[in-house]
Amino acid sequence: MPVIDSLIRSEADGTISFGNYKLETKSKLQDFEHAGDLYKIKTFHEITKLERNGLFVYESVPGTAANHFSANPDGVEFSVEGDRDAQITIQLEDDTEYEVYVDDVAVGGMKTNMSGKLVVSVELNEGAACRVKVVKR
Repeated sequence: MPVIDSLIRSEADGTISFGNYKLETKSKLQDFEHAGDLYKIKTFHEITKLERNGLFVYESVPGTAANHFSANPDGVEFSVEGDRDAQITIQLEDDTEYEVYVDDVAVGGMKTNMSGKLVVSVELNEGAACRVKVVKR
């Protein structure tokens, strides 16, 4: 499914899916509860942004749909879909080295900045998911 019609949803495997890059106008939903946390999603064709408990988690420019997003102390993993290439910013641990995989291919090591943000660019074609995995070294 390329977009999340309800903007955000919990999946049976304990992950979340969010975003709708086909919307012409910005839509948002806040106070979505999942695993004891409150999420806020803003999404449309220009940007998708996710916050957890008021803190930044994910942002893509242009907008995307992220499926089965899971975060743990060692990194994040999700599938992403969109209608054009996207730049994705993910909140991780401050000043830490990570290995980045796109479609199971290592694209190299990256270090987060002092605020813990890591930026990944992905090539997207509508209807085809791209798998992103970021693992602490």
